[in-house]
Amino acid sequence: MIGGHYALRGATNRLMLALCILATLLSVGVLVIILGFVLVNGIGAISLDFFTELPRPAGRPGGGVANSIVGTLILIAIASFFAMPIGVGAGIYLAEIARPRVAGVIRFVLDVLTGVPSIVVAIFAFALVVRRMGHFSALAGGIALAVIMIPIVAITTQEALALVPQSLREAAWALGIRRWRTTVSVVLQVARRIIVTGALLAVARGAGETAPLLFTAFGNPHWNTNTLEPIASLPQTIYVYGISPYDDWHEKAWASSLVLVIVVMGLSLAVRTVLGRRPRS
Repeated sequence: MIGGHYALRGATNRLMLALCILATLLSVGVLVIILGFVLVNGIGAISLDFFTELPRPAGRPGGGVANSIVGTLILIAIASFFAMPIGVGAGIYLAEIARPRVAGVIRFVLDVLTGVPSIVVAIFAFALVVRRMGHFSALAGGIALAVIMIPIVAITTQEALALVPQSLREAAWALGIRRWRTTVSVVLQVARRIIVTGALLAVARGAGETAPLLFTAFGNPHWNTNTLEPIASLPQTIYVYGISPYDDWHEKAWASSLVLVIVVMGLSLAVRTVLGRRPRS
């Protein structure tokens, strides 16, 4: 009877392990299929001109999306400038300072904000920033993306800090280290990898949003690095080119999608490489 019980537990364990492996293969397989599809359709339009030239008028083949690539980087930088300090600060407050009831309410609000459709954020940013400024701008686009990124960063930071053992905090307090210094020098240092991973997820989410940029940054066929003027972006270019009747623009939309994926993956790999290096003794 005991042998049959252990045999059943072993069979159940093997079944669950097989299901976990199957789920992993399915998720990775879907990712590989999507990346392969984007690569096959977009690699043909990749050239030096694609990265260095401006878009040409509708119907004329050639040109590139250099302004959209630069515009996307500027928008991500603006959004990160607003989202990272606010998100990390909110996460620290929830995990280290707030009372449980207050933290629960704020966490509920953050969960709701995470699920808010991006078009709602776009309308909010349009009413709050664009109408007050009187025109579209990169600043408005960056603020719209920041609104999307803040809940992701805050929730990730809170969960990362919650994983830090309480014994580390108590050890620091026993040495006479103040609470704020313990949070900055001990807790954040232990949880920094998870926090950075959450920040990268937020950047990836913001970099791929289109609706907020249509209502805020609007797009620009010319070079522009002024944050107070409309600016081009890869998501907006993909949207416009994708619904156009021109085959050349369709190819550039696929190529822009490929570049956007490469930018996000390259940023993720670079940060993971830097964080993965062990300091020399």
